[in-house]
Amino acid sequence: MIVVSLVLFLYWFRYTCLLILSAKPARDYSAQVASANELRFPEVRKELVSASEARSIEKLQMDLERDYRLLTYLLRHGGRFQAVSQILEQRMLMFYFQTMKLRCAMSRIVPGFGRKKALEEMANILGHFANQMGERALA
Repeated sequence: MIVVSLVLFLYWFRYTCLLILSAKPARDYSAQVASANELRFPEVRKELVSASEARSIEKLQMDLERDYRLLTYLLRHGGRFQAVSQILEQRMLMFYFQTMKLRCAMSRIVPGFGRKKALEEMANILGHFANQMGERALA
């Protein structure tokens, strides 16, 4: 019973995170925020299509992790005018980013674990965070 409940919770969590990421904002500020803060996630999205070498994928992951540290710092120390639902959403996506990071680590051990897919989802999370930063700056 506990195992089934855990599996259902994990399924719900992943589905909810993907649902949050699939929502399209009225205006997307992520490219402007990425440009202003020298973030690499838009380029990483493009490079993932052609990246095949393990070393280049490793570099892309490092770029995403750097962007994550910067964006989470800005989100935590930026303006404090957030709704509780936004804070919960951010925490869920932060945890989801960490699980995708774990998935990348597992893909080194178990081939075919979907490292590129995990990096794409990490880049989508960063795009969501960057868009939130743009919306907060506008407000």
